[in-house]
Amino acid sequence: MEKTDILSLNGRELETALLPFSAPRYRAAQIFDWLHKKRVPEFDGMTNIPKTFLLQLSDNFVIFDCNVEKKLKSMYDDTVKYLFSLYDGELIECVVMKYKYGSTICISTQVGCKMGCGFCASGASGFKRNLMPSEMLAQVYAAQRELDITLSHVVLMGMGEPLDNFDNVVKFFELISDPAGQNISMRKISVSTSGIVPRIYELAKLKLGVTLSVSLHAPNDEIRSKLMPINKQWGIDELIEACRAYTKATSRRISFEYIMIKGVNDSDECALLLAKRLKGMLCHVNLIPVNEVPGKTNSSSGDNRIRAFSSILAEKGINATVRRSLGSDINASCGQLRRNSMHSLNNQRESDLVV
Repeated sequence: MEKTDILSLNGRELETALLPFSAPRYRAAQIFDWLHKKRVPEFDGMTNIPKTFLLQLSDNFVIFDCNVEKKLKSMYDDTVKYLFSLYDGELIECVVMKYKYGSTICISTQVGCKMGCGFCASGASGFKRNLMPSEMLAQVYAAQRELDITLSHVVLMGMGEPLDNFDNVVKFFELISDPAGQNISMRKISVSTSGIVPRIYELAKLKLGVTLSVSLHAPNDEIRSKLMPINKQWGIDELIEACRAYTKATSRRISFEYIMIKGVNDSDECALLLAKRLKGMLCHVNLIPVNEVPGKTNSSSGDNRIRAFSSILAEKGINATVRRSLGSDINASCGQLRRNSMHSLNNQRESDLVV
């Protein structure tokens, strides 16, 4: 018998799932509290639930947790990067960053990625599968338990394309913001997309209040299509139109991510065209120095070029900042730790075959 993923159930669904066991109605609230507020990874940790009922839970439900395979801590700041293994042995990454306003976790939404962006390590090893809501929650819960902290913000900008796993991501939003659980405000959640235009419209209709972060990285289709294959399906004009619709529907500012690649997208002309495209929109531009990724040839624009690019945007009325680099000594950008670990595992498998 296949067990039910209990961590992915909301309160109403949990009540319904427990009906066959003739449990008191309040039992569902107790279990939800243990799962989502106290963050226990095993049924045995639910100390106010009768042992006979815990056995029934264990026989019929499963709590999907993350196991720490590797933990890296920056020598320069408090950034911590985790490589987690899942129930099926797949590996994902998440990063915890400390800011003045609190601690933020950047989680993965897929194992690998389909998007194939030219500057990113997440998809270099291919796409495996979507993460369930429980597996997204498990990253948040495992990090808090391991670091003994309370997280204030969640960013869906790790491995994978969140809007390609739309239904599970929306369910994650519901669960992580539940007042009976972590109660993290939707306004403290950011979701990143490479530009799946139909899903941006769907997200706008839900009016959840989450911050939309769009990986733009170019001011025109010619450059963006070379960097991001998704642009061949939904070009910049369509993407910007969808972003304007999102801000109108939600009154939320959009953050545009823009990796500064030397000699590719960092010219004054690019800055001027970007400012023209974004004129009048409720938005912010994050200028990001390139992280070196093995096998990728892109190099970062220099500090002077990035400042000049930012100044042009500011002169044209576009709010822009240069993203502060956190965890640079531990390769905190997502995908690299998993890729290295898979490479080491493959090498080990090859050596095991040598006789």
